[in-house]
Amino acid sequence: MKKKVIGLITIIIVIAIIAGSVFLINSKKQEAPEETAKCIRQNSVLYTQLGCHACENQEKLFGESYQYLNIVDCFYESERQECINAGITATPTWVINGQKYAGVQSVERLKELAGC
Repeated sequence: MKKKVIGLITIIIVIAIIAGSVFLINSKKQEAPEETAKCIRQNSVLYTQLGCHACENQEKLFGESYQYLNIVDCFYESERQECINAGITATPTWVINGQKYAGVQSVERLKELAGC
């Protein structure tokens, strides 16, 4: 009986290790290339806000290339009026070619919307 229990526990541990490895491999997202971010920047503005978790998720999709985007942070008083003037009520919000897109957007969708 003990051998069966030990065998079952061993199988469960092996399955957990394999599942964890697959999850880690699949969870690593590739960052957007610099050229892609620069292209998206040409036709868009990203409105964010310090402390916004969804905004942080949007930033992670771009990785190091995030710095090349046209970003307005509505948290800071110096930029708040620009957000008000643009009618921003939630962050992140992308304004691309005059149209608003609220929420986190995939890099592929942004490329399509910006004509990249």
